[in-house]
Amino acid sequence: MSVALSIIVPAHNEGARLVDGFTRLLPIVDEMGRDRVEVIVVDDGSSDDTGRRAAQLVSDLPHSLVVRCETNGGKGAALKVGLGVAQGEIAVICDADMSIHPRQIPLVLGALESADVAVGSRARGGHIRYDSVVRTAAGGVFNALVRRWTGISARDTQCGFKGFHLGVARLCAIFGHINGFAFDAEWLYLANRLHLTTATVDVAWDDVAGSSVRVGRDSWGMLMDIRDVPRSTYRTVAVRVAAGVDRELVARACRDARVPGAVIARGEHDDIIVLPRDGAPGGLGIGKVCDGRLGVVGVDELRGRRFEAV
Repeated sequence: MSVALSIIVPAHNEGARLVDGFTRLLPIVDEMGRDRVEVIVVDDGSSDDTGRRAAQLVSDLPHSLVVRCETNGGKGAALKVGLGVAQGEIAVICDADMSIHPRQIPLVLGALESADVAVGSRARGGHIRYDSVVRTAAGGVFNALVRRWTGISARDTQCGFKGFHLGVARLCAIFGHINGFAFDAEWLYLANRLHLTTATVDVAWDDVAGSSVRVGRDSWGMLMDIRDVPRSTYRTVAVRVAAGVDRELVARACRDARVPGAVIARGEHDDIIVLPRDGAPGGLGIGKVCDGRLGVVGVDELRGRRFEAV
């Protein structure tokens, strides 16, 4: 039986919070069926026992993986790693503390039946109420600036609970420049650029103590990242091939070339194998096997295509 859902959990120094989080998650995995769900924990260069604890917590799952990053690259970078190895048709992102209770995953899956992206939202009446007045005010200002600069309408871009069709998620990861906490807003911006459909899913949450986000320094850094999004050039390496290229042929070529996380953008007249920006050396071999031409592609050129993870 193939894996239908990949749950990806980025974790940096989350050893103390993983047990409580997985106490919430594992019963939901059982309800959905362990044979149909994989759990991927990406240890983002932690200096504590995050990796060891994660390995213990997922050890009984038939489809599970703990990926260790040697250095701390940021939440966005960790998710790029996780999505590159994910096998499910759908990918759901959850924070390690599971402050958005995993029992709400079916809400995301339902939204993805008619949308390309499902965004969890903690906002009520247009505002998110945090555990302090300062954090609530800062969050409101942050969201207003994000919407102004990027043109996206989401009221809660930073909710750590989102779902994607895997091909769409990988495409956002490939094109995205931001590796830190602001990746969410950039990915939603890219989804808009691609003319994809986004559904908002209202979720209940617990404001769990111990978040690694620091309101002052991190919020400012995130705003500086997002300010550059509209003027960024979004291009990557790609191989153009004949329409209807065989997915298994592409998958074998990518494995042989050691290029993970590729996406086939299927079109009426041709298909485009979209590769990570560092995929050019392997792209030569992929082009030869698939009878294609190596080049570059911009995000806007992929509008109207159907995206299939390899």
